[in-house]
Amino acid sequence: MLAKLTSKNQLTLPKAATAAVEATEYFDVQTRDGAIVLTPVRVQRADAVRAKLAELALSDADIENAVQWARQRVAEPVAKYKRKPATKPRKTSRAKS
Repeated sequence: MLAKLTSKNQLTLPKAATAAVEATEYFDVQTRDGAIVLTPVRVQRADAVRAKLAELALSDADIENAVQWARQRVAEPVAKYKRKPATKPRKTSRAKS
């Protein structure tokens, strides 16, 4: 099978190649010995978050504390800089020669 690389670095994969693997939007891309290897992957963002939380052994109380911390307002508001008032251009008198 043949695929063409466009000027925008995009490949259109032949239908026969994509039909041979399960339907997916994302591929893991690797290079091996001068060849590009595409491996279909299923992105499961929610599962990844749950796995990370389990890895960190965070309790419900830890998460609640983090949410409360993130929602705190800053005690002192950030100073706002005042704009200088616009000045009118000065009229300069030129000596006429």
